[in-house]
Amino acid sequence: MAKNNKLQLVTKGLLKENPTLRLVLGTCPTLAVTTMAFNGLGMGLAATFVLICSNAAISALRKVIPDKVRIPAYITVIAGFVTIVQMFVKAFAQELDAALGVFLPLIVVNCIILGRAEMFASKNNVIDSALDGLGMGLGFTLTLTVMGSIRELLGAGTIFGIEVTKNLFPPMSIFTSAPGGFFVFGVLMAAAVKLELANATKLGNGSGCPGGCIGCTYACGKAETAQGGNE
Repeated sequence: MAKNNKLQLVTKGLLKENPTLRLVLGTCPTLAVTTMAFNGLGMGLAATFVLICSNAAISALRKVIPDKVRIPAYITVIAGFVTIVQMFVKAFAQELDAALGVFLPLIVVNCIILGRAEMFASKNNVIDSALDGLGMGLGFTLTLTVMGSIRELLGAGTIFGIEVTKNLFPPMSIFTSAPGGFFVFGVLMAAAVKLELANATKLGNGSGCPGGCIGCTYACGKAETAQGGNE
């Protein structure tokens, strides 16, 4: 049972609680850096490192940090790990550093990282907090990489710089601009919701809603139940 709980901490961020597609956090860097798959992967890995380390550190210090200054304390801890990442990227991946620009240091105020610190790490043990950070980071990385791959493929005809559609169709530059980013983001969000609804239906109630509602929009609000009443 404990192993299942640990596994759920890691896997929930991939789809069920995907920070970008389901919780709609970190939208700014998601739209800004995903013009190329490499940029999305790099941003995702950097955020994952910060998520794991900051979650673990904040969990370890949760009984020491005074409640009144917890947010500034969290930001200080997060900023320390972001500085490590930024120095590493500047030293060993100058192209990625140039591509990510200001969005790399802005990981400090990324809603995903601060949100997990406040909602999870400050209330759970170090191991669980690190696993939660890993799961959320993997979900964020997967989303950015997939989104970057789609935009790069359609907008430039390449994936990770490798020619793919050179002789199939001309690149559509709109996908490397803001409108194309919003379009791909919307499609991926719709796909994530569809997959989660299909998964909920497969798991048991046939309605697509964990609460067993009929005609529910998966918000479990007022909807007709299987017994004919209202929730």
